[in-house]
Amino acid sequence: QVQLVESGGGLVQPGGSLRLSCAASGFTFSSYAMAWFRQAPGKEREFVAAIGWSGEHTYYADSVKGRFTISRDNTENTVYLQMNSLKPEDTAVYYCAAGGRNGVVIATTPSHFTSWGQGTQVTVSS
Repeated sequence: QVQLVESGGGLVQPGGSLRLSCAASGFTFSSYAMAWFRQAPGKEREFVAAIGWSGEHTYYADSVKGRFTISRDNTENTVYLQMNSLKPEDTAVYYCAAGGRNGVVIATTPSHFTSWGQGTQVTVSS
């Protein structure tokens, strides 16, 4: 069955960096768009970044543009989120998701992604 397993979360000081990974199995990874979402306590799940099947096309929320980079390795069935210049407001549970249409990112709302991981906690605090 479809499995998405996130890793790499943790506690980091403001201005620091983290790299999240999401290992995928149970489906043809290279045929799907992938995305990262996050959810802070008491808030709705929000879009962070997405990437098309080839890695050529990427999309970012305005709040992370220039600080976060999404990438994928179709030989390793893994999607990454490099997070730099972290801020306390980046604190959230980060979720990996698979979806899109024919590997293309057609929207950045949660409903357009059909499979989800369990999430990894990222805490930015001094």
